[in-house]
Amino acid sequence: QVQLVESGGGLVQAGDSLRLSCAASGRTFSIWAVAWFRQPPGEERERVAGMNWSGGMTAYADSVEGRFTISRDNGKNTVFLQMNSLKPEDTAVYYCAVKTDANYNGYDVWGQGTQVTVSS
Repeated sequence: QVQLVESGGGLVQAGDSLRLSCAASGRTFSIWAVAWFRQPPGEERERVAGMNWSGGMTAYADSVEGRFTISRDNGKNTVFLQMNSLKPEDTAVYYCAVKTDANYNGYDVWGQGTQVTVSS
C-alpha cells in the first residue's frame, strides 16, 4: 500500500504564494503517476496539475496554467505544488493522488487533503 500525506496549506492574501507538499510512503515503487486535485466549497473536485512519477509529461488545468507548478523531489518521494499569484477562486481543499494499479487508469490512492484559503 501507498500512503500520502499533504501539508503546506493555509490562509494567504490574493497575490501571495504557497507551496504544498505531498509525502509518499510505503510501496512507492508501484506509483506511476501523480496529480493535485482541488475541491472548492460546494463544487466538484477538479484536477489542477499532474505528471508521470518520473517527473515528465506535466499537465495543468487552464485555470492555473502559468501560476502553478508541479514537481517532485525524487530522493524523498515528495511531490510539490508551487502556487503563485493566488486568487480567491483558488480557495479549496487540495488533495494529492497517485496511480498505482497498472490495470486501472484512475487515481486509486488519495491523501487527506489540505485547506488553502485565499482572501481578497
